Amino acid sequence: MSASNNRKQAHFNVFMRGAGHHSAAWKHPHSSPSEDLDLDYYAGLARIAERGLFDSLFMADNYSGLGRRLEPFTLLSALAALTKNVGFIATVGTTYNDPYHVARKFASLDHISKGRAAWNIVTGHSQEDADNLSRSEHPDVSTRYEIGDEFVELTKQLWDSWEEDALVYDRENDVSIHRDKVHEINFKGKHFNVKGPLNIPRPPQGYPVLVQAGSSEGGKELAAKTAEVIFTAQQTLGAAQAFYTDVKSRLAKYGRTPEQLLIMPGLCPIVADTEAEARDIEDEFNGLLNPKQALRRLSNYFTVDLTEYSLDDLVPVDKAKPYGSISKGITSRQEVVVDAAVRDKMTLRQFIARSAAGHGHVSFTGSVVQTADFIERWLLENGADGFNILPHIFNSGFETFVDKVVPELQNRGLFRTAYEGKTLRENLGLEHPVNRNREIWIAAKEAQAALAHSDQA
Repeated sequence: MSASNNRKQAHFNVFMRGAGHHSAAWKHPHSSPSEDLDLDYYAGLARIAERGLFDSLFMADNYSGLGRRLEPFTLLSALAALTKNVGFIATVGTTYNDPYHVARKFASLDHISKGRAAWNIVTGHSQEDADNLSRSEHPDVSTRYEIGDEFVELTKQLWDSWEEDALVYDRENDVSIHRDKVHEINFKGKHFNVKGPLNIPRPPQGYPVLVQAGSSEGGKELAAKTAEVIFTAQQTLGAAQAFYTDVKSRLAKYGRTPEQLLIMPGLCPIVADTEAEARDIEDEFNGLLNPKQALRRLSNYFTVDLTEYSLDDLVPVDKAKPYGSISKGITSRQEVVVDAAVRDKMTLRQFIARSAAGHGHVSFTGSVVQTADFIERWLLENGADGFNILPHIFNSGFETFVDKVVPELQNRGLFRTAYEGKTLRENLGLEHPVNRNREIWIAAKEAQAALAHSDQA
C-alpha cells in the first residue's frame, strides 16, 4: 500500500545515461561502459527501479553526436516486456519528426506496456541534428516552440481519432470495429495538414503521459499548456521555488490546476552511510576527471577559452556569453551553469567538479539521512514534486539510493510502499484524459436527434 498519512509524496524517475551521470563514471573500475548497447544492462536498471518503486525510466535522445545511445522506442519496447510496473519516458523531438509517426509509435508503446508510456517533448537540439536530417537550418527558439505547440496538439487529436469503445469484436453480428467511432480529424495548421484517423486504437492511458524538459520562457509556457510532468534544472531551493511558483501560476489560463503538472528537477546524489564516506566517493570521481577536456566543454558558455586559465583562477563570469545567446541550442542550461559560478564565486577547479556531477542539475553529496533531508525540504517547501534522479554511477550509485534513501523516505511517510495503480498515469496521480472526439460525437448525435424530433413535430 502507499504511505498511510496525508503528507506530500515524492515521485522519482531515473535518468538512464551510459555508465552514470558523473563525467568520469565511465573511467571508474566499477562501471561497465561497454554495456551501453546491451539490453541485459538496461533490464538490470529497470529491475532496480521497480525494486525502488520508481515511477519511470527516462531516456534522453537526439539525432547527432558520437554517443552510443540506443533508439528509445526500440529499447523501451523491449524493457516493457521484461517489467510490470515501471513506466518508460522516451524523448522525441518535434522539429525533426512527423506527428503521425510519433502518435503511432507512442500508441504502440503504450499498448505494448499496458499503459506505462510517456513522451518527453523536446523541440530539437542543434544544427548538427538539422545536418543529419536533410534540413538546411536548425530553426530558432521561437520557431521551434511554434512548431512544437502545433505538433503536440495534432498528435493528441490523432490519439483521439479512435473512441475507446470503437473495437467490439462482435462475431455474431460480424462487426469488429464501430466505424462511426473512428474519426477523420482534418487538421489544418501552419506547419502540418493531416486527414487522419490514426491506424491504431487510442492508447490505454488515453494519451501517454506528456513530459517536457526545459526552463526557458518558451519551455515554461509549453509546459503550462500541454505537459503533465516537467523536468527542469535548478541549483538552489530558492531558484526551484521561484520556477515552481512561476510555472504553476501559468496553468489557470489554460483551464488547468496545479495538481495536473508535476515539477521534477534533476538531482545527482552521491550517497553513503556517512557524509565523510560520501565526500571520499566524490573526491575519487573528481580525481578521474580530465581538467583540460572539461574546460573545453565549459568554454561553450563563455567568449574565452577557459583552458588558457589556471585551475585556481576564479571563473571569468564577466566573459560569460549573454543568457539566451545560444539561440540554436539548449538555452536554459547556460543560465543555470553560469549562475552557480557567479553565486558561489568558484574557481575553475570547483567549477569543473560542480559541473561534472550533475551537468547543470543540482548535485548533493552526503549521508543517507542528509540526502533524505534534502529531498524532504525541496518537496515540502514547494521546490519540487519529486526528482529526476541522475546516479553518479550505474549500478552501484543507483542501488545505494534505492536500498537506503528510499526506505528512509518511506519511514518519513514521503514515498510509496507499493505502486498505486497499473498505469504510469495512475502511479503519478494524473487523470485519464477525456477523448474530445467522443464529446463532439455525442453532441452531434444529440443535435441530430433534436433535429429529427423537430421535423416530426
